[in-house]
Amino acid sequence: MDEFWNEYPIVKNDLEEVIKIMNKNIKCKEKLVENAILELINSGGKLLRPAFLLIAARFGVFKEEEVYHMAAVLEMLHMATLVHDDIVDDSKLRRGTETIQAKYGKDYAVYIGDFLFCRCFKILSEHSTLKNIKVDSNVMSRICMGEIEQFSSKYNKRVSVRKYLKRISAKTAELFSLSFYSGAMASGCDDRLRRKLSNIGHNIGMAFQIIDDILDYTGDEMIVGKSIGIDIKQGIYTLPLIYALEKKNISLSSILDKDSYDENDIKGIADIVKEYRGIEKSKALAERYTKRAFNLINTLPDTENKNTLLKTTEKLLVRFY
Repeated sequence: MDEFWNEYPIVKNDLEEVIKIMNKNIKCKEKLVENAILELINSGGKLLRPAFLLIAARFGVFKEEEVYHMAAVLEMLHMATLVHDDIVDDSKLRRGTETIQAKYGKDYAVYIGDFLFCRCFKILSEHSTLKNIKVDSNVMSRICMGEIEQFSSKYNKRVSVRKYLKRISAKTAELFSLSFYSGAMASGCDDRLRRKLSNIGHNIGMAFQIIDDILDYTGDEMIVGKSIGIDIKQGIYTLPLIYALEKKNISLSSILDKDSYDENDIKGIADIVKEYRGIEKSKALAERYTKRAFNLINTLPDTENKNTLLKTTEKLLVRFY
């Protein structure tokens, strides 16, 4: 487990229980599949989504059996989307290690992602309500549509800030929002508190994705855990570049019109993005979402759990960029 949670023993202990449930539920006769998923579980991810579900659940009556299984489902859903994303993006690195599709091939990666989805809904059928299954299914549909929109808008120089925000709301913020909502629902929080926690998750997710996109221009590959400049090479135009494209720079357009980009092209794009304050503007927008999250968190009941949420959100959204 990532050292991110070392300062929060209650959350860390909860996550260890969640990992046990995941390990139990990915067992299968095909050991290559099982071992590949075990590698993914133990690859050092922060387990943010299950952790936020666990934190949200402590604002109500914490029911271990249901909450731990719901948290396991959230992380396994997330893992499945990552496995499939890496196939589409032909990514070689994830969390600083070789991706499943790079190590085992795209065919196996498709099956492994599908297997994870199946296991998620098996757990839901045994430990959740029909209403929760419906909520999870709707969120997964929106995540898929966000990914489809991103794919269909590749190399599109006319993509707007508004369309970008709609995209990341679907592909990233939805699952953060679901994490908080599911935790609150499982612990019997009232509707007002469920909606507030869900909104906190949305704002954290939006800020998190914008920061992640900034890191594609400014990050250190060893710290970030993935190749730098990969979005640009794949024609995925994120917020820093979208801001720069608004300036109608001829040099930028001519580079982007190439069939492929070498390292000099990537550096040239990054330099123009910085020149036109694309990174600076993106940071400002991430800070707005971060501020909204903190404002909402500050209205929550005054408990140690609230302090944990404040500290972990600050730790997460003040990153190396």
